[in-house]
Amino acid sequence: MTKKDILELKRRMKKEACTFTKLCGCYVDGNKNIILKINETFLNLKDEEFFKYLDIAKKALSGTIGNNLLELEFAPVGEGEDSMQSFLLGIRDSKLKNEALLDRLYEKIIEKYDYTGNYLILLFHDAYDVVIKTSDNNKLDESEEVYDYVLCAVCPVELSKAALGYREDENRIGARMRDWVVGMPEVGFLYPAFTDRSTDIHAVMYYTKDAKETHTEFMEEILGCKSRRSGTEEKETFKSVIENVIGDDEQSNEVFIKLQKNLNYMIEEEEALNYGSKEPLMLTNSSVKELMEDTDISDEIKGKIEKAYDETFGEEPPEAKNLLDKKALEQSAKRDRTVELEKQVNVLKQQLENKKSADDEPPFDTDETSFDADEPLDVNFASADISLNVSQSKLTEIKTEIIDGKKCIVIPVEEGESTSINGVNTVI
Repeated sequence: MTKKDILELKRRMKKEACTFTKLCGCYVDGNKNIILKINETFLNLKDEEFFKYLDIAKKALSGTIGNNLLELEFAPVGEGEDSMQSFLLGIRDSKLKNEALLDRLYEKIIEKYDYTGNYLILLFHDAYDVVIKTSDNNKLDESEEVYDYVLCAVCPVELSKAALGYREDENRIGARMRDWVVGMPEVGFLYPAFTDRSTDIHAVMYYTKDAKETHTEFMEEILGCKSRRSGTEEKETFKSVIENVIGDDEQSNEVFIKLQKNLNYMIEEEEALNYGSKEPLMLTNSSVKELMEDTDISDEIKGKIEKAYDETFGEEPPEAKNLLDKKALEQSAKRDRTVELEKQVNVLKQQLENKKSADDEPPFDTDETSFDADEPLDVNFASADISLNVSQSKLTEIKTEIIDGKKCIVIPVEEGESTSINGVNTVI
C-alpha cells in the first residue's frame, strides 16, 4: 500500500462520505476479563459518538509507511484453509455478524496481546465502491470493484487525571469525578490491504503507535504474519551493531556519524542516478562494506561489523533511508560549523595580533610614542564579505556562536561604548 492508497480510504472517514456498516468490539479489564461487548450499526450512532469513533478509525491508518504503518505478509503456512488469513476472510465476509468468529478473535487478542491495563478492541466493517479513475486522475461514474474490508483498533482505557472542577449540582468548586477514558489506538490492522486501489487478501496493513515498540507478538501470534521492524527499530538496531562491535562509546559514535554521512551521500547519489524510480535503495551487506571504505577503523573491525550486520538483518536488508539518522547528522553538521567558525575567528585574532605587534614597534623614539588600547584597529581584506574595525581592547572579547542555526561573530558592547557600522555611528 502507498500513501496515496491510505489517503483515499481516510478521506472517506467523514460524516458525508462514511459508509461503515457495522461497529463491534469488547472492553477488557486489567485482568483480561471481558466487561462488555459492542454491536452497533455505525450510521445509527449519535453524532458525538460517531465522530469520536471516526477519529479512532482514522488514527489506525495514520503515521509514516514503514514506521507506524507496516505492510505484513502471511507466513508461508499462514494461507491454508485453517490459517489466520482464512479466519480473517471469514470475519470480513460475515460483515461482523458472526459472533462466534468475533469471540475467537477477541480471545486471541486477549491471550496474546502484551499489554498491562484496560483496553478496548474495536472492529469496523466497510464496503467501499471503488470508482474508476482515468490516467489523468479524473473519476468516472463507474465502479471498478467493491473493496470489502475490516479495520481493527486496540485502544487503551485509562482513568482521567484527578483535578478540581465546577460541581454544578452543588454550585461550588470540588474534586472532579475521574472517568475511564478511551484513548487513541496503540495497535491496529486493516485487512485485506488496499493495494493499487484494489483488494489484496495476501497482505495486512498493521498500525503501531510507538515505532520503537511494535508488538511483534501481535503481528506473529495474532495475525499469523511475518513480523517486520519499523524504520525506527532498524535505525536503532543498525546503531547497536556498531556499538556492540566497537565497544568504546566515543569511537563507536565517531564511526556511526561517518557511516551516516557516507549513507546520506549514497542515498543522494542513488536518487540522482535513478530519479523517478519507485525501487527503494536497500542496504545490503556489500553496501555496508562500501560505506566503511574510508573510515578510520581496522580491517578486522570492518569484518566484524559486516558479519554482525548480516546476522542481524539476514536476507531481508532494510531500506537505506530507514537507517539514516537525520537528527544525528544535523547535530554533527552543527558541531562542524562551530569548529570551522572557531578556526576562522582564531585566524582573524592571530592576524589582528600580528598587526598589533607591528604597530607597537615605534618608528622613532619609543619614549615619545604612546599606545592607546582604545584606538580602533582597522583590518580590511579586499576579498572579505565582512571587515572588522575594532579597538584593540576588544580583541580578546571576540567569540563565535551558532544563533538560529547561523554562524555568528559576537562582540560584546558595554554601556557607553560607541559603535560604527560602515562608517555610520550607530546606537546599540
